Amino acid sequence: MTSFCIYGVGVSSGIAIGHAHLVSNALLEVVHYQLPKHLIDNEISRFTDAIATVKQDLVKINHGLRKNAPAELSAFIGTHLMMLEDKSLSEIPKDIIRHEQCNAEWAIKLQMDDIVEQFELIEDEYLRERKQDVIQVVERVIKVLLGHPSQLSSEQQANALNEERKLILVAHDISPADAIQFKQHEFAAFITDVGGITSHTAILARSLNIPSIVALQKARDLIRDGELMIVDGSQGVVIVNPDKSILTEYKLRQEQWELEQQKLQRIKSTKAITLDGTSIDLYANIEVPEDVVAVSASGATGIGLYRTEFLFMNRREMPDEEEQFIAYKTVAQAMKGAEIIIRTLDLGADKQMNPDTVVTCANPALGLRAIRYCLAEPQIFHTQLRALLRASYFGNIKILIPMLSTLSELRQTKLLLERAKASLRKQNIAFNENIALGGMIEIPAAAINAEAFAKELDFLSIGTNDLIQYTLAIDRTDDAVAHLYNPLHPSVLKLIAMTIKAGEKLGKSVSVCGEMAGDAKLTKLLIGMGLRQLSMHPSHILSVKQQILRSQQTQLSDNARKILSLTDLEKIEPLVAKYNELPNLIN
Repeated sequence: MTSFCIYGVGVSSGIAIGHAHLVSNALLEVVHYQLPKHLIDNEISRFTDAIATVKQDLVKINHGLRKNAPAELSAFIGTHLMMLEDKSLSEIPKDIIRHEQCNAEWAIKLQMDDIVEQFELIEDEYLRERKQDVIQVVERVIKVLLGHPSQLSSEQQANALNEERKLILVAHDISPADAIQFKQHEFAAFITDVGGITSHTAILARSLNIPSIVALQKARDLIRDGELMIVDGSQGVVIVNPDKSILTEYKLRQEQWELEQQKLQRIKSTKAITLDGTSIDLYANIEVPEDVVAVSASGATGIGLYRTEFLFMNRREMPDEEEQFIAYKTVAQAMKGAEIIIRTLDLGADKQMNPDTVVTCANPALGLRAIRYCLAEPQIFHTQLRALLRASYFGNIKILIPMLSTLSELRQTKLLLERAKASLRKQNIAFNENIALGGMIEIPAAAINAEAFAKELDFLSIGTNDLIQYTLAIDRTDDAVAHLYNPLHPSVLKLIAMTIKAGEKLGKSVSVCGEMAGDAKLTKLLIGMGLRQLSMHPSHILSVKQQILRSQQTQLSDNARKILSLTDLEKIEPLVAKYNELPNLIN
């Protein structure tokens, strides 16, 4: 097999070696075309062969399962085999091919759409969700019809199911809703054709702590199922079908990388204090309650950002108050008194609750999202605020409001919070009467007016991902402009500095919870600018702590002042690199 390299944007460091597992977007690839009558029989034969191929693949996988494999795997495969035997999938598409003289891919997709529509009418939620099995079966058939059948042997496929760590996901794109489900698996890495370095999918990739690369353009077209791959997340390169020498070299690099990560564990219990005694709080970002395990393992001193929207995704119905309360309470109790900053619902843009009911928007990043959505849906917001307040009785919870742009939004939010408190008092339900309220500074308008926000809030948290996006007019999910996205742009640094200054003036704490916080190359600059609290994915805490332990605050402050005085990005970048290379040099 020919070896080749593909270059993209590395969004999560590390090296993974494994076999490609193509996430099918086959349904998106299906096109409709008509066939002359004399080719209809051939098309029906092609369809019949595809069904038979999928059946054979599933039977081989089932036979290849280890004896100790979860019983659900065999049941899952059995369900799919039964569906392939059913006439609705094995015979009716043939009739569609005959009557409409269309291609087999289109025929089975039409039939799938009809079956899914019928499932939608079922009242029982469990049965209704079985439509996903139909979709998965049809996708397997369409993959074969499109010429993308699985290239894994039955033994490899069985091993893949039992040893998912050796699988590397290859997809055109992965939605945040899909990525959050990957937390339940252990893939070695994932790569996508599209995406930006701070898209929500990239953020989740880092939370999974696996090497990941986006913006590879044509990776999914060039790579086939089962091919051996190397993913170097640090360099943003994918090597497909590496020769023995390259494979040997990367296995050595992988061992060295893992050794360095193990060495970092030595400072897990060490406090993050600079050489001249400045203490820094390192907090963790989480998406779901289960992430608390990683928070504890990282040595984080608290949770600086709990993204509650992932509790709302991959479902039709909004979680009720009790479900939300249990989720927040679980985290509060697990953190045993440590600070927990919970961000209110931030749906919108690339994070949607139910993909089937998404409302199209010309520019979703500028549309009805975050606090705008909550204020437009006061009952949904009221339910969440009650759940948060109830959970505050069980731990050190603070509430964070996303995407504030005007004081009017903040005052409406505070009014709704007081109404939620009043409703709980009326029911004699306990909560923290003095719960702290903070606001995210992620819109330039809020950064410029940070002092006014600081007067009415208990704390500020800088969301650098959106702040950079809105300041530079760059869609952070668009790989076509990913190269323009730069956290060191002088305008971005000035907005961050303005926010820090506002907090210092009014005695309000200011933190960074965006991706800049977890980038060890930026740690010294942020500390030098005056930040004393950074919140990031648990996997980044030790590398950031290492930078802090090697630094002197007085030196960092001098360096930061020099950088903030510059207006040319091309001068800022090399200066930041120089200060990182010479940690103890005082100029």
